[in-house]
Amino acid sequence: MMDSNRPDPDELLARVQAEEARRRHGKLKIFFGASAGVGKTYAMLEAAHERCLDGTDVVVGWVDTHGRAETEALLEGLETIPRRPMPYRGTVLYEFDLDAALARHPALILVDELAHTNAPGSRHAKRWQDVEELLEAGIDVYSTVNVQHLESLNDSVAQITGVIVRETIPDSILERVDEVELIDLPPDDLLQRLREGKVYVPHQAERAARNFFRKGNLIALREMALRQTADRVDAQMQAYMRDHAITRTWPAGERLLVCVSPSPLSARLVRAARRMAAGLRADWLVVYVETPSHLHFPEADRERVVQTLRLAEQLGAEVVTLSGHDVAEEILTYARRRNVTKIIAGKPTHPRWRDVLFGSLLDELVRRSGDMDVYVISGDQEEERLLPRRMLERTSNWSSYAVAALVVAAVTVVARLLLFSFLELSTLLMIYLLAVVFIAAQGRRGPSILASVLSVAAFDFFFVPPYLTFAVADTQYLVTFAVMLVVALLISTLTVRLQQQAHAARRRERRTSALYTLSRELASTRGLENLLKTAVRQIAEVFESHVAALLPDASGRLTVHTEKPSAFPLDADEQGVAQWVYEHGQIAGLGTNTLPGAEGLYLPLTAAHGTIGVLGLRPQNIQQVLLPEQFHLLETFASQTAVAVERATLAEEAQWTRVQIETERLRSSLLSSVSHDLRTPLATITGSASALLENGASLSEETQHELLLAIHEEAVRLNRLVANLLDMTRLESGAVVVQKEWHSLEETIGSALTHLDSALHDHPVMTQLPEELPLVPFDSVLIEQVLINLLENSVKYSPPATPIEVSASLADDAVIVGVADRGPGVPPGDEERIFAKFYRTNEADTQRGVGLGLAIARAIVEAHGGRIWAEQRSGGGALLRFLLPLGGPPPTLETELPVE
Repeated sequence: MMDSNRPDPDELLARVQAEEARRRHGKLKIFFGASAGVGKTYAMLEAAHERCLDGTDVVVGWVDTHGRAETEALLEGLETIPRRPMPYRGTVLYEFDLDAALARHPALILVDELAHTNAPGSRHAKRWQDVEELLEAGIDVYSTVNVQHLESLNDSVAQITGVIVRETIPDSILERVDEVELIDLPPDDLLQRLREGKVYVPHQAERAARNFFRKGNLIALREMALRQTADRVDAQMQAYMRDHAITRTWPAGERLLVCVSPSPLSARLVRAARRMAAGLRADWLVVYVETPSHLHFPEADRERVVQTLRLAEQLGAEVVTLSGHDVAEEILTYARRRNVTKIIAGKPTHPRWRDVLFGSLLDELVRRSGDMDVYVISGDQEEERLLPRRMLERTSNWSSYAVAALVVAAVTVVARLLLFSFLELSTLLMIYLLAVVFIAAQGRRGPSILASVLSVAAFDFFFVPPYLTFAVADTQYLVTFAVMLVVALLISTLTVRLQQQAHAARRRERRTSALYTLSRELASTRGLENLLKTAVRQIAEVFESHVAALLPDASGRLTVHTEKPSAFPLDADEQGVAQWVYEHGQIAGLGTNTLPGAEGLYLPLTAAHGTIGVLGLRPQNIQQVLLPEQFHLLETFASQTAVAVERATLAEEAQWTRVQIETERLRSSLLSSVSHDLRTPLATITGSASALLENGASLSEETQHELLLAIHEEAVRLNRLVANLLDMTRLESGAVVVQKEWHSLEETIGSALTHLDSALHDHPVMTQLPEELPLVPFDSVLIEQVLINLLENSVKYSPPATPIEVSASLADDAVIVGVADRGPGVPPGDEERIFAKFYRTNEADTQRGVGLGLAIARAIVEAHGGRIWAEQRSGGGALLRFLLPLGGPPPTLETELPVE
């Protein structure tokens, strides 16, 4: 016999896969406390020594002892990774060396102060990101954190202590922790440690005692830490119960569940549950089960459900909407999954006969609740007095019942007048069943049941002898009537249920499709403005509303982003509502209990780092938007939009950061290169000029000539340096316009060689140019500059008396020009890097120049539509080549014929 209480296969498989994924990563243990000084670091070091005794490879990555002698003593015997120095604004900061830790790769590493912010220039902005990389590398980590560093508690801590904690960690870090150990210390003992100087040095301790370390603050923080730890343990217990298919309740802690419905009593149930949960200091859930019949509820009932759920959220409940046919089964299944101890339901006010015919939800809850207690609460007298009239309004849709009666009457008339004389009674029964199916297909259960009963009565009255009476001559017809009624009821019930399921499936499909479409478009859209336009358009179409996304500017004031600004004007009042939503992170505006006089409904766009904006709607029908399923879909859309906006914002910030880093790197390279290359010629010029001015009369003509020659050479070099910097700036800014004309490449090469005649006097130059080299379209001034830069590069790196070769060749509608030398060649792997700005090889350390010549050459060649590259020359040396496209056949030169 199969065990019906075995774990759910899908849930078990998902958990096994998650455990398998986590097994490949390191394990994270957090030593958790209410504040500094409770002994987290001390406990972590003690645990590390225990692991060392077990033979575990333990390394200290970062531990801050704050000068406590007993903590420093525990560091003895543990290997410590040296701290990494980080220069910052004229000083040196020391940080955790992540690369050294990864290279060492111990089994366990200690990384203190998880919420610490790293120094600028570190690979990660936060230390918890360093820890994530260690975990991904398969290294176990011990770390410490205080409760005030949790992102979700930041506002609460600031409200209690008056201190805004800047260093925080996402709550997701604590949720994924493998083990949390609470390090607890009573406030009086902690204050005594503070006075004894065991937390801070004396002057810091005195200031801390006046501000953060007040007894009331410590009590509140201690309660927060205890609750966070209890929540963590409760989650572990529920996971264990799911894995082992434990369906009975474990009353380790009280948890209440309130069942609500469209009844006016539901609001009273919520308030009563709030008082009970406060008295028990227990978590409480408010659950609404959405059945297919929910679609046929009057607008007032659906609005009442929305208001009840919103009231529960405002009172601090966890609100859940379930879907299903069996309300009791859905409630009990969810209650067991959440380890609920008490279920609160409303006292039934309908007639007893309805329970007999259709079943009682309360009776099902009581009988099937098992170990859970069921509480029944009645409503106010005024509510009880109004309830029957409201129930009558909800169920008194008489038109559908009238249609059912008319359909049965029409079938009876047709069958009696036209079909009775030549059809068997069994065939007439099928006609009545067809009528029942027709009524049931309209989707209402009551009219279909009425049609079933009327069909049996009409068949007996008009077609079973004695006619026109409900008496029967043959008792066998009683069996026929019973079977007919049962079959008709079954057919009507199943048909109605099928219709409701189909309608519910279509609604779910529409919601899923809308959400999938939004997610897909947001994922494929780049750029914040395009992303906002996509989100606004999708939400406007789904909810039939005018929609706007409001994001804060640099001053924190919200600005509107919408496709049609005129459709969503934002006056001062509406701006105030949106600003309130942004600052408080709560829904407000039209249809809510907060600022309901507004013209729009405003939802906060909440992402991982808090509220990043506001979503505003002006719907055509606010009640339709506030329906539970629609409103939950809207909240999901808002969450997806918030995540996408945060992703785009972070991408822009990352790009800006990369640009800043690259700019800083280029600036440093430029300053380091230019400062040296400017200082050298300026020193030579200054020294030579001073010698001529001070001792010119006593110097020989030869010496004066040498000094003047030095001044001239260094001035030319300085001019060349400044020209290169200006050329690079003009090329990158697009100020240089390439003016292509058909030129002879031989002439341009000759002009470049003539320009460098003095520089090439120590190097024999050989040219290899084909005899039929065609005209090439290029800017002669710029290409001559390319040749000059390539030749200067060869002269700089070639030993004296070694040859330099200049060549040209044709290849696939292009001309390839090369400059080759016999110098040290290009370092392996640097074939592309040598064309970067300010790049210099190791051999260039003793050479002059800032590394711009080849960068300028590449910019010019690429502006011509060509490319440039470097090759290692066989036998030693470098070969620099660039390609210029011909772009078509050269023009034909017209020659004058001799006159005869």
